[in-house]
Amino acid sequence: MRLDKGLISRAFERFRNIKILVVGDIILDRYIFGKVERISPEAPVPVVEVEKEEFRLGGAGNVASNLSNLGIRVYLCGVIGNDYAGHVVSGLLKEKGIHDITIEDRHRPTTQKARVVAVSQQLLRIDNESKEKIEGRVLEDLLERLDVDVDAVVVSDYAKGVVCKELMDRIRSKGVFFSVDPRPKNKYLYIGADLMTPNEKEARQMQEEESLQSLGWKLKNSLRLKTLVVTLGSRGMALFDREFKVFPARAKQVYDVTGAGDTVIAVLTAGVLAGLDWEEACELANICAGIVVGKLGTASPSFEEIIEYVEEDVKIRGEGT
Repeated sequence: MRLDKGLISRAFERFRNIKILVVGDIILDRYIFGKVERISPEAPVPVVEVEKEEFRLGGAGNVASNLSNLGIRVYLCGVIGNDYAGHVVSGLLKEKGIHDITIEDRHRPTTQKARVVAVSQQLLRIDNESKEKIEGRVLEDLLERLDVDVDAVVVSDYAKGVVCKELMDRIRSKGVFFSVDPRPKNKYLYIGADLMTPNEKEARQMQEEESLQSLGWKLKNSLRLKTLVVTLGSRGMALFDREFKVFPARAKQVYDVTGAGDTVIAVLTAGVLAGLDWEEACELANICAGIVVGKLGTASPSFEEIIEYVEEDVKIRGEGT
């Protein structure tokens, strides 16, 4: 491993001078925790007795939350509704120190995913959303708010209607580094991105090819991407830059993979802007993803957790020699 405490500490010092705009589909993640002790007499389903509820930022909001946790100055632009979920999103952004430049659309709901969890198991997910493409005054307002002065733009596409040709054209015109967490249906919107981070399933939906290596190079070339990173779940991630390299997964335990892709694109973008090379950035992103999949729901790694992870790894390798 090329990372050590000094290199990570220097990167975190540089993070404080970086400004990043996150654009895309904002999701409110609602977690309903409870216990199950009986089956409903009305239908063969468990009865969940609610013990607590939590709200977290998901989608583009989770990308922004991860960046904010790194100490980066973050602006979040997307669409929320004029509803309770939208008010919760605004409150969470304020709480986390994220600059809120979201647009309110009175004609669509705030995208919300409610998960019912009992005995550490997800029993049910309820989605409330609109997938209609944004247009008219809402789109015009969104494009205007992209004129903030930043070092990079991260596009978080969950195919809920925010990421469109007009948006991507405006982002390209800014002339700054831009990275994309993609959805296959919008493949051709991402042409020329500095970084794209699909998971393997998404990559295979965008490019038919048997071997991972051939798939990656063809996808990179067809979309004229400067760098491509394909996340491979339990197998880690594959980097397609000047060369091809696979970085094994670093998770100690996998509890919940929700939001791991958000962490990966946030850390890769921040790492490269802070002066890490692509291999160092991939190693750091792998560590951060390994930390968040050990937590329930959308989460962000802290500096202390990253350092502890690296020091434990050094200790283990030292004992193994």
